[in-house]
Amino acid sequence: MNEIEIGRGKRGRRAFSFEDIAVVPSRRTRDPEDVSISWQIDAYHFELPVIAAPMDSVVSPQTAIAMGQLGGLGVLDLEGLWTRYDDPTPHLEEITALEATESTARLRELYAAPIRPDLITQRLREIREAGVTVAGSLSPQRTQQFWRTVVDAGVDLFVIRGTTVSAEHVSSTAEPLNLKRFIYELDVPVVVGGAGTYTAALHLMRTGAAGVLVGFGGGATHTTRTTLGIHAPMATAIADVAAARRDYLDESGGRYVHVIADGGMGQSGDIVKAVACGADAVMIGAALARAQEAPGRGYHWGSEAHHPFLPRGERVRVGTVGTLEEILNGPGRDASGTTNLMGALRRAMATTGYTDVKEFQRVEVVVAPYAPR
Repeated sequence: MNEIEIGRGKRGRRAFSFEDIAVVPSRRTRDPEDVSISWQIDAYHFELPVIAAPMDSVVSPQTAIAMGQLGGLGVLDLEGLWTRYDDPTPHLEEITALEATESTARLRELYAAPIRPDLITQRLREIREAGVTVAGSLSPQRTQQFWRTVVDAGVDLFVIRGTTVSAEHVSSTAEPLNLKRFIYELDVPVVVGGAGTYTAALHLMRTGAAGVLVGFGGGATHTTRTTLGIHAPMATAIADVAAARRDYLDESGGRYVHVIADGGMGQSGDIVKAVACGADAVMIGAALARAQEAPGRGYHWGSEAHHPFLPRGERVRVGTVGTLEEILNGPGRDASGTTNLMGALRRAMATTGYTDVKEFQRVEVVVAPYAPR
């Protein structure tokens, strides 16, 4: 254990972010055309290991469909504007036009409208009718209220996503969601998170989850570190959770739980390093919020930005760099690492001699803190 003495009464383990590490080439290289980046979770196969984060600035029913057609997966936020308003377009336009000092207050007002079960059903039906995999997300607080509506609407993958989700939430005022019982009784695979440690992830795996989200999500929009003092450096978090996956594989007699990196991956190199540390797929927000088709129109925000009592996020300008297809599959527009994300992953795997994602998880990584010029 690489522990550092913070003071005489406290020690801490050294943790690493993506900026602190680098992938090292091996003795073999390959042709990028020979590399496969596809992955499968439960019965669902995807050509791209990319999940669009359930954030209103990233995923609408239309962009969820587009993600599916391009080979990835779009997850609709079932607590967002799309399930609160018949037509959220005017509200999305208003959000992008707000002054920075007004955004939190106005977001709170817009998201105070009630969630409508009929709109949950309608939005998921729109995605299903396009013939792509249907995924929707609820927070742990809303899952017990709306899960039946979501399942009856025909969701293929159910995502339970929060800043921090544990398998052992304790409350003296309300009955908490029993994840183990809930997932066991559900007929669809569940992806749950975020988790930032080995122990938390192992407990989530024991609930029967098909996948565990690593991180707190919303990297570009989060202020959790400054408001709560909580932070999970992603390289270490993913490696820790990948170790939990390995140990749970032995403990369960062969049940494989997918590790999905969630948040803090704004450029292609971050995605490469996430997979190198052990992720099977990545959930990204800001990188896709830069698409011309993104509902946020160059702005990006998450659910933490409109929390009624303690906002832990903000609306940020991320700009627009290209179409969704250009961002995912290229061609790249410049050398910034914001377009052709999957081409970069293929190239990195080919350069280091690996042919698929699971093999690439074994690539050598070094600690090499990056000092920008």
